[in-house]
Amino acid sequence: MFFKNFKIWETELAGRKLTLETGKMAGLANASIMARYGETEVLCNVTASAKPREGVDFFPLSVDFEEKLYSVGKIPGSFQRREARPSEKAILASRCIDRPIRPLFPKDLRNDCSVVATVMSVDPDCSPEITAMIGVSAAIAISDIPWDGPISGVNVGIVDGEIIINPTLEQREKSDLNLTVASTADLVAMIEAGANEIDDDTMFNAIMAGHEENKKIVKFINAIVEEVGKEKFEYESSDPDPEIMAEIEAFCIEDVKKALDTDDKNVRDERLLPIYEAVHEKFDERFEENPEKLDEIMYLVQKHVVRAWLKDEHKRVDGRGIDEIRPLNAEVDLLARVHGSGLFTRGQTQVLSIATLGGIRDAQSLDGLDEQTEKRYIHHYNFPSYSVGETKPSRGPGRREIGHGALAEKALLPVIPSIEEFPYTIRVVSEVLSSNGSTSQGSVCGSTLALMAAGVPIKAPVAGISCGLITGDEGVYGDFMTMVDIQGLEDFYGDMDFKVAGTKKGITAIQMDLKVHGLTPEIIKEAFAKTHKARNYILDEIMLPVISEPRAELSKYAPKMKTVAINPDKIGDVIGKSGKIIQQIQADYDVKVEIEEDGNVFVSGQDADKCDAAIEVIRLIASDPEIGAFYNGVVTRLMNFGAFVEIAPGKEGLVHISRLDVKRTEKVEDVVNVGDSVIVKCIGITDEGKIDLSRRDALIELEGMTPENEIDDKPRKPRNNHRRPKKD
Repeated sequence: MFFKNFKIWETELAGRKLTLETGKMAGLANASIMARYGETEVLCNVTASAKPREGVDFFPLSVDFEEKLYSVGKIPGSFQRREARPSEKAILASRCIDRPIRPLFPKDLRNDCSVVATVMSVDPDCSPEITAMIGVSAAIAISDIPWDGPISGVNVGIVDGEIIINPTLEQREKSDLNLTVASTADLVAMIEAGANEIDDDTMFNAIMAGHEENKKIVKFINAIVEEVGKEKFEYESSDPDPEIMAEIEAFCIEDVKKALDTDDKNVRDERLLPIYEAVHEKFDERFEENPEKLDEIMYLVQKHVVRAWLKDEHKRVDGRGIDEIRPLNAEVDLLARVHGSGLFTRGQTQVLSIATLGGIRDAQSLDGLDEQTEKRYIHHYNFPSYSVGETKPSRGPGRREIGHGALAEKALLPVIPSIEEFPYTIRVVSEVLSSNGSTSQGSVCGSTLALMAAGVPIKAPVAGISCGLITGDEGVYGDFMTMVDIQGLEDFYGDMDFKVAGTKKGITAIQMDLKVHGLTPEIIKEAFAKTHKARNYILDEIMLPVISEPRAELSKYAPKMKTVAINPDKIGDVIGKSGKIIQQIQADYDVKVEIEEDGNVFVSGQDADKCDAAIEVIRLIASDPEIGAFYNGVVTRLMNFGAFVEIAPGKEGLVHISRLDVKRTEKVEDVVNVGDSVIVKCIGITDEGKIDLSRRDALIELEGMTPENEIDDKPRKPRNNHRRPKKD
């Protein structure tokens, strides 16, 4: 056999075949796995540098989920016809893989590590994200890179009340839950969820169901590791010398405690500056080759202080109780000309959200691997450097900003009205004005305020809150403590950021970030209980007193949207040749007309009356003339035998000269001229579809005028243009 090291393993996951193979492709990577689930195929490669990167105080791990459109038989729509920067969904998938694998690497490892999952074939029933997560886990596990894995991941759905592992495309469309759970052999390592107001107990049961399925795949991967796993390489630890660490801590720890003991981030930073200067002045000579190491030691000293206060004294740096939320404030209508705005402040975290309403064609087009081609609710999150007191230039949204925006979008999507209820595209932008922890959940609250202020009839208000975790020396299996509404330091030095958003009825979104290997069921339950109580408090005491329900009317600056359903066969009539008729309607009424393939027509404009008038015109065009009905038309042509009147754009009929007036008419020009507006009655339609109209009947019936002459009321017959042949 050409590939001597080629091996393949097979198991079953949720009733479908899962295979992992190695030794055939990408032989120069530290490890490579081709993961196949159904007909979804993802090539997963991991590499690590031989030496640590100098001058960094973190583990330099990069995770890339690469979408290749050939995997779904598509050619990219870009000008160059090749994949460009990762889509938002690819970035979110990368983050979803990163979060459970990162805590399992040694904390003192500084070697660059790269994970690349390339999607090469997609079966709609088998998630490429889940396939990639399992493939990446297997690749790192069999590689020589130090790692305390493996992990596994599954999707969990709920269809008709039943928990489904890795639901198919059809099941996902019906599911009330879109949950991703990653696990080690014993612990839940990552939770990402979007849900249709799921209660805490149901969500917990779904997480545990996913965890149980993950245990089987972890066992499967461990068997592969036993067979082909490489010996892990040794690396140079970045941990500081314990003796020097103890000396520096003894020198500054009391000053650090005094500096940290405040609820004001600015005051804390000012107090720490002279301490840093004093430490550098005293110890720089011992760190001539690597002065940055002193800053890393100072980080560890602060971490020790914050964790000890929380764990041993139940003390928080800002003096709050363990389950006490920071001071809260909510406002609406801060910006004059926008469609809706809401400001949410929690301590020194402040988010201003702005809602904008647009037409159906403003929906975002998507060019990805799944079946979704557009979305009409869009949430964007911006995190400028001034929000944390820094001076960095703006370079567009990074992965963190995209992830936080997607989380807020996921949280609010279940309460967004359907297109039939509210025919608008909705965009919300959350501008982080000040950040000291949990800005993503602040953007959920601010966005709810902005949507209600804009008059979007959301089904229920949504609030979000985070829960933190501190563990002892024995980790999650020993004594642990959770606290609600973590601020920046508690997130930075703590073990967990468990973000939960939802209505009073149930959960709509979850995102969990960990620095430990995973969570026990007890920690998850406690986090659910605390976040549930906190978000209800935020809704009842802070948000709803400011605006209790969506406004009944839209802002005067928002476009007014009207809809009408027409026969799809009549779409061409409304559009007209080369778009002439639809362009005329838009120009005449100062509106925007959008037509769907199913015959739904959306008309938007600043003036509601003009929108209504445009809708009436569209109805006329799309409906066949009705005998006996009256129409307000415009004279378009004059002939010796009568006048042609347009009763709707592109639709005209003939008013015979005998039916132009209640009295005898010698010349058509004596009664009407081109451009005149006249009311006419439809009195007949020929077999050829020609329309007979009468102004005379309209005058008699609508204005009560008395006719001065009698005429033949028989409808006209089709003309015979064939002459009788001459006799020989």
